[in-house]
Amino acid sequence: MKILALERELPGAAEEAFRLHGRAEARAVWELHQAGVIRELYFRADRDEAVRVLECATTAEAQRVLGRLPYVREGVIAFDLIPLR
Repeated sequence: MKILALERELPGAAEEAFRLHGRAEARAVWELHQAGVIRELYFRADRDEAVRVLECATTAEAQRVLGRLPYVREGVIAFDLIPLR
């Protein structure tokens, strides 16, 4: 199932966390792309947030996968998930 994942920055997110974990985040996203989980990745033109299209069996699986990303673990971003058909 394709799932649209809309990133949102969480209130109080520290800029330092973005700087400290940026490389690890990029590496993790690249690995998910190479594995076929992240099918498409875009950055919004109106704000500094990403939009991803994932291939997962369920939204719960997508939440688990995205929950392993460094920025999510550090509590600076979260995702709104929208299942597509």
